[in-house]
Amino acid sequence: MQGINFIVDDQSKKIAVVIDLEKYGELWEDFYDNLLVTQRKDEPRESLESVKASLLKQGKLSEHG
Repeated sequence: MQGINFIVDDQSKKIAVVIDLEKYGELWEDFYDNLLVTQRKDEPRESLESVKASLLKQGKLSEHG
């Protein structure tokens, strides 16, 4: 596939890939976002109310919006 090259080891096993970001930059962003989601899926969640309260306390959010 043009714009995608595989790096192989001594046994011709694919171990890495080089992607032409000019051609496939948006695809790479989607792939990377998916990796982040997968990596963080077991992290603790914080409620919207908790986030709002923290932002209010830090002065980064006003009471009215």
